[in-house]
Amino acid sequence: MRRLLWLGVGLAVGALVVRKVTQKAQSYTPGGIAASLSESAGGLVESVRSFVDDVREGMAEREQQIHEAIEAGVHFEDDEFAVDDELMTREGNR
Repeated sequence: MRRLLWLGVGLAVGALVVRKVTQKAQSYTPGGIAASLSESAGGLVESVRSFVDDVREGMAEREQQIHEAIEAGVHFEDDEFAVDDELMTREGNR
């Protein structure tokens, strides 16, 4: 009975090891590498998409602040995003 128990344990461990080795070997085949790159590219695309969404949200928020200031008649200076005089002249001529 004891030998049968150890035989079962050995078979189970052996099956797990073979399965892990097979999975690892699959990751080094051309198909496995392609799948890995595809997953990485998908993650990169999602990160870029998230960044663009954050930038658009920030732009919309800032635009709303500017529109509110203009409607209130408040003159404001934004040193961080200073606009040069040439641009202001062109914008004024529209």
